[in-house]
Amino acid sequence: MTDVKWSMRALEFANCNCSYGCPCQFNGLPTHGDCRAVVGIKIERGQHGDTKLDGLKVAGIFAWPGAIHEGHGEAAIVIDKRANEAQRNALLRIVSGQDTEPGATLFNVFASTLEKVHDPIFTDIDFEIDIDRRRARLVVPDCIDSRGEPILNPVTKAEHRVRIDNPNGFEYKLAEIGRGWSKTSGPMKLDLADSYSQFCHLNMSQSGLID
Repeated sequence: MTDVKWSMRALEFANCNCSYGCPCQFNGLPTHGDCRAVVGIKIERGQHGDTKLDGLKVAGIFAWPGAIHEGHGEAAIVIDKRANEAQRNALLRIVSGQDTEPGATLFNVFASTLEKVHDPIFTDIDFEIDIDRRRARLVVPDCIDSRGEPILNPVTKAEHRVRIDNPNGFEYKLAEIGRGWSKTSGPMKLDLADSYSQFCHLNMSQSGLID
């Protein structure tokens, strides 16, 4: 870790291959024994040292052969092509956990479990999210096609609303839970269908979650 201070207030959509609820959120083992995930982040306000990050987007593809904490993970990171060189460097340092106190954020925690990280991709990221409505759309040309929707009641087909409250977590304090579909290509190929999704505010700094 360096002495660089950073913070961000962002919106996050994540879709993984676990069943609704995702055992990993409760320190359990993943539904199918491995973990596959797609993540989209839209920064509303952010700063890394003197570099502003307002309005920029980041996306990621992740895969672990077992539970995340067992390591041997693989990742591909996509950075908004609108970012200038300073912003690109800042975002890469943040998402790689380099400027974060150990264990304080998802970036630092997940980075410690990766053994292969592909070269970053700088391109368009089309990402829209409505947390309260549990809906999101994430498209990265030739790389990611992902969407999130509410869980439906199996009998009435009405939208089902459930949340996870995690006040001491390293990613979010409160997340709306839904379901998602994701297909990826490029450096990593995933195919997720009707599986766990979360929609949340990602408010954090180098020291952890902020209000």
